[in-house]
Amino acid sequence: MKRKLVITKIAEQVVTAVLENEEVVEIHVSDKDTEAYRVGNIYVGKVKNIVPNIQAAFIEIANGVECYYSIPQNPSPHFTQKVGKKPLCIGDELLVQIQKEAVKTKVPTVTSNLSFTGKYVVLTSGIKKIGISSKITGEKRTQIQEAVEVLQSERYGFIVRTNAKDIPADLVKEELGQLAESYMHLVEIAQSRKVFSCLLEAPFTYLSNIRDIYQEGLTDIVVEESLFEDVKQYLEKEQPEDLEKLVCYADRQLPLYKLYSLESVISRALSERVWMKSGAYLVIQPTEALTVIDVNTGKCIAGKKDDEVYMKINLEAAKEAAKQIRLRNLSGIILIDFINLKSKECTKDLLEVFQKELRKDPVQTILVDMTGLQLVEVTRKKVRKPLREVVASAKEANRRK
Repeated sequence: MKRKLVITKIAEQVVTAVLENEEVVEIHVSDKDTEAYRVGNIYVGKVKNIVPNIQAAFIEIANGVECYYSIPQNPSPHFTQKVGKKPLCIGDELLVQIQKEAVKTKVPTVTSNLSFTGKYVVLTSGIKKIGISSKITGEKRTQIQEAVEVLQSERYGFIVRTNAKDIPADLVKEELGQLAESYMHLVEIAQSRKVFSCLLEAPFTYLSNIRDIYQEGLTDIVVEESLFEDVKQYLEKEQPEDLEKLVCYADRQLPLYKLYSLESVISRALSERVWMKSGAYLVIQPTEALTVIDVNTGKCIAGKKDDEVYMKINLEAAKEAAKQIRLRNLSGIILIDFINLKSKECTKDLLEVFQKELRKDPVQTILVDMTGLQLVEVTRKKVRKPLREVVASAKEANRRK
């Protein structure tokens, strides 16, 4: 399968699209102007307030910029200056990393469990264990395990990412060594830095997307002219092996986003209703607790309404639902209400097809089971905010400008 990465601008937003065999399967939207305090940035913060009844503190990372900090989830903070004998005191200075960005009225969330993300490995000071992606199996998993366990430390743990599936274990070990060195160096220099210093500035989202997308089969990174130099500099520093894939798109008569119809893709990915070729459609309704996907026969009136017809609609819906889950970046609990089938054999076949489609997603996605109400339950790991929230935040930011 050939993968292509397209990076372009639509109005003020930078749009990153992942294409597989020329079809858009992922889309990410970001705004450079609203990413001053980015997820991944590490600061010398100062404890502003402690709220015992919620076991939390509020930590400043800049004058007037307060962040939420869970005390139970951060048992081993890196202090640069301690002012009292209690585990955490007002006025303490410590290293914190932005874990979640500000959303609406909620302030950013920070953590003392520092993470350093590479192309193949994530190093973290919060978990002192070795983890390997569940998508890496068999002999390859054993090779990687043996290569990296010699670097295990009481000061940090690490997770080997899916991207390591098709590369030599020595490269994984090499990157882990570099991340460990970066972590140790940062902790060391932090002791001499002033409060509110930013010790690590994470790349803009559209740049980190290059690192984070699943790399297997990636042949081209097509970038519009206005963003090309930034991407080139990032690759030269972080991923020089991918420079040969870089392509500058400079046709001003036909913008890159129009060439790939990205406005239409985003519009469709934000729509509640998704029509399928048969005339049937999906209704996708996200809520605070879960997302519901309902399969409807719609205009599909071909022939008798029996299991054969319903099975065809359900199979089409299974493929489209899996595609939309990934495209919209849905996560958490997802319930799919397929058209009920009388045949248990047909139901079994449908679930097998749906499982196969979900496995194409590089993000961990699990088909749990069919409930007693004939709803198919799926869970998907959260790695970023869903597309609808990102677009809504971007619109709100533009409105305030």
